[in-house]
Amino acid sequence: MGAIDREGYRFETEYNVIGQKGAIHVYRDGEFIKELSFTFSGEQPDPALIEDEIDKFFETHQD
Repeated sequence: MGAIDREGYRFETEYNVIGQKGAIHVYRDGEFIKELSFTFSGEQPDPALIEDEIDKFFETHQD
């Protein structure tokens, strides 16, 4: 999965298939902002799950 750029933020996803856990690292202007953790099933996270986590970030994050 590649990075997602949205509204001035960059979201980089990493995941562990064995542990079924993942994280989305959020950056703005190259600076680390936050880590969004999630769980999934299967061989990789569903891209819709990643999009949902990013949407939640924008719902709760205020500049």
